[in-house]
Amino acid sequence: MSELFIGLMSGTSLDGVDGVLVDLSVDPLQVLAYASAPLSQALTDELLALNIPGTNELHRAALAANALVRVYAHVVSQLLSESGTAAADVIAIGAHGQTVRHQPQGFDGTGYTLQLNNPALLAELTGIDVVADFRSRDVAAGGQGAPLVPAFHQAVFGRPGETRAALNIGGISNLTILGPHSDEVLGFDCGPGNALMDAWCRQHTGQPFDSDGAWAAAGRIHSGLLADLLDEPYFDQPAPKSTGRDLFNANWLARKLEKFSSVSSVDVQATLTELTASVCSGAMLRYGLASKNLIVCGGGAFNTYLMARLQAQLPVLQVSSSQDHGLPPPQVEAAAFAWMARRTLLGMTSSLKEVTGAKGARILGSIYPT
Repeated sequence: MSELFIGLMSGTSLDGVDGVLVDLSVDPLQVLAYASAPLSQALTDELLALNIPGTNELHRAALAANALVRVYAHVVSQLLSESGTAAADVIAIGAHGQTVRHQPQGFDGTGYTLQLNNPALLAELTGIDVVADFRSRDVAAGGQGAPLVPAFHQAVFGRPGETRAALNIGGISNLTILGPHSDEVLGFDCGPGNALMDAWCRQHTGQPFDSDGAWAAAGRIHSGLLADLLDEPYFDQPAPKSTGRDLFNANWLARKLEKFSSVSSVDVQATLTELTASVCSGAMLRYGLASKNLIVCGGGAFNTYLMARLQAQLPVLQVSSSQDHGLPPPQVEAAAFAWMARRTLLGMTSSLKEVTGAKGARILGSIYPT
């Protein structure tokens, strides 16, 4: 009997909402439908603004969450329509929400992570049970609350007796090392993924992202700027660790560029792309050389130039898209939250203490029944 779940993901890149309808009764899981929808420019601007302190934040955050959930509901409607599935046949929606602040273990020792979402409204709009708030329990247990996808990577990409590596390049990049045994999983955030590249591209070309990395490929990597960008303490921190726009944002980049004002905009883009390739390849060289391949998912997998730079920096590995391993790049994280929603309903853990540093594995997510 089918077990239908929907997973929704709006990542740090703010390039829209990805959704999948999956059947989790089979192994490997079966994607029955995929849909996506862009975020309006006004909502994108507001979500970016809410990453930093501002006025009337509680009111603005609540309204932004409502607007985001309406996009979620639209994607759910697309999935149901395109697959000919009734809402009543879907067991639950896993909806991660939009991370706007991520400060685990900070301030009072516990810290917090904040994802804008209104799962109650999503349940009302769709008539489907919703599972949300996946990070908070791990943070409460002393963990980073991120990354959460390594357990899913193990389920879909892991192979007994073989070490494999999966790299998600969204706004932030995160790496998963899958050991030859199911309990040997390491994962952490490497650093910037697409966030800085996209922001610079928007500022200087008006385009939301550097398609295929063509603009970066036309520039030259500035070695001095690259060295200064890499001189960030986060990169040398050992795992477990996680990060986000709280650190890698426009202000961080502006400070780094202060003494490199003569560098052309296209050369900055080339250097930012090299930064992402360098922090990801550096993480692989430090932790993942037992793997013969690197499976790349997320929006970065479509950046031809970035993929080429990763391959150049990791010549002994085969760098390939998750498409070649059964799951297209934009579907991986959405499918992960469908998978986690199922585990929540079954009372099963989906966090890994080795990844987040929490006291132990925890059942993640809060349930909003219809």
